[in-house]
Amino acid sequence: MTTVDGRDQQDARGAAELYAEELRNLGRLQASQQRRERLLGYSKLLIAIATLAAAVFLPRHIVALALLAPPVAAFIVLAVLQEKLLASIRYRTRAIAFYERGLARLNDQWAGSGETGDRFLDPSHPYARDLDLFGRASMFEYLSSARTRAGEETLAQWLRAPAHPDEVLARQSAVRELQARVKFRERLFSAGETVRLGVHSEALSAWGEASPVFTQRNVRLLVSVLAILWLLSLVGWALWDMPVLALLMTVLNFAYAHRLHARLEKAAAALESAAQDLQLLAEVLRLFEQEQVASPRLLALRAALRRDGIMSSEAIGKLARLVDLLQSRHSLFARPLDLVMFWSAQLVFVAERWQQKFGPAIRGWIDAVGELEALTSLSAFAYEHPRHVFPEFAIAAPQFDAQGLAHPLLPADKAVENDVKLGDPIHLILLSGPNMAGKSTFLRAIGVNAVLAQCGAPVRARRLRLSPLNVAASICILDSLADGMSRFYAEIHRLKLIADLAQGPPPVLFLLDELLSGTNSHDRLIGAQFVIEHLLEHAAIGVASTHDLALAQIPPRFGEQAANFHFEDRLEGDRLVFDYKLKPGIVQTSNALKLMRAIGLGVTS
Repeated sequence: MTTVDGRDQQDARGAAELYAEELRNLGRLQASQQRRERLLGYSKLLIAIATLAAAVFLPRHIVALALLAPPVAAFIVLAVLQEKLLASIRYRTRAIAFYERGLARLNDQWAGSGETGDRFLDPSHPYARDLDLFGRASMFEYLSSARTRAGEETLAQWLRAPAHPDEVLARQSAVRELQARVKFRERLFSAGETVRLGVHSEALSAWGEASPVFTQRNVRLLVSVLAILWLLSLVGWALWDMPVLALLMTVLNFAYAHRLHARLEKAAAALESAAQDLQLLAEVLRLFEQEQVASPRLLALRAALRRDGIMSSEAIGKLARLVDLLQSRHSLFARPLDLVMFWSAQLVFVAERWQQKFGPAIRGWIDAVGELEALTSLSAFAYEHPRHVFPEFAIAAPQFDAQGLAHPLLPADKAVENDVKLGDPIHLILLSGPNMAGKSTFLRAIGVNAVLAQCGAPVRARRLRLSPLNVAASICILDSLADGMSRFYAEIHRLKLIADLAQGPPPVLFLLDELLSGTNSHDRLIGAQFVIEHLLEHAAIGVASTHDLALAQIPPRFGEQAANFHFEDRLEGDRLVFDYKLKPGIVQTSNALKLMRAIGLGVTS
């Protein structure tokens, strides 16, 4: 029950020093390669100018013009070398961003720099909004290093729903194995060229499981025959001066292309819309396939990446190349040729053969990538916080027993550790205390650590033992003008949701902040007692906070199942001081008038 006294900074120093050293090394190499790239660019420019000048002044003779071949060849070589350097610079830029984000997390400067996960925020979820799991400066933004939508979706799902203890232990084993693999996480983060997430998981999976558009072999055969005949007609025109035959074949192919157009566009558009940024997916798969792993969960994930003896990265890479070629059909120069050669149709046929062979496996591959990225996000969290512990699980009675618990997003110099024990015998802590004393933060610390514990991550505590729990919170309750809903009405709706949740397994861990504060003291006492009685009857455990000391009458009615605890403040001169330490009993101080005077309202007692 003491303030974190710099221990976290000391423990994180290893990660911070490694990140800083990598940044220095990458920065030096980046500066060197940028100088070389600029030199290549200037060299290309000089060669281009010299070559053009020579072309103007050289006599128009084949022997003289042949002198231009060496500088043209040199220009091409320099262009290839420059593009390779640019690719290396772009990759290193992403690697630098990886270590900069790591340092930002360690220095508490990370808020607003990552993916917020706003799209995963459901106002009706029993705890996501209350515990700030999604949005700016959220737990999701802090944790996520995913490059694919599948990775984000998996991590979000783990945060929104508790896993069975066996599943949690399997994830913990994988996280422990990946914890020290900083270079692997760097390569995953730096994969591909995409800055934003682009792999549309559901669309690609649905395309893979759909039926092909072209199922008749005679169509595939006919377009091949027509393309060959058109080429032969050109040969006939060139060799035997037969333009009529070429014209007839052109008209025939145009006509059949028009007849094929609707189905071809349907098939090609479906593939193009589903298969975005496949190179990123292929590279992530390739990195995972090449990584040596030992934990059962990681071995199972990698085993799922092979089909018919072909690795998923190879198969996805082939599909990505097909899609790149297919997208060139939109070119104004390529379109007329496509109408007589049917090359886009041939690409669609090849893609649909790929679809029939590998399509059913796509969903499993994407799920594996999503789980891998979620695990690497948690492994980075574990690596950067070596003092955080992996929780222990008890299967029997409901319990949440923590020592040295603190909120994982609070800076080390502001976090306060507290011990809290719920279950056997205390199922309810009635928490009183003045404004700004830390009640809401304490509730969130319990909730967030319970969520982390049941998704496979380490928690910010010296020790945590808990049973499987359904977290449910009423902390951030908002009224709604659009829905005509007051805060009190919104709160009782949330309490009804929590009460319903308590009737099913596993037991509920409830976190109720300022319970029923929107009504008078008499109704609040009766209503709060009713809600708590219902929850305790269904083996729920939790904490309810209040300013209303009348609610302190509730714990004695439940005997040893409930107890009063509090936070308090003290006045030092004209300044309020909070220690944020949990203490047994009912609070004896109040600071509302003190705070009003502190901001100049001039209230008299």
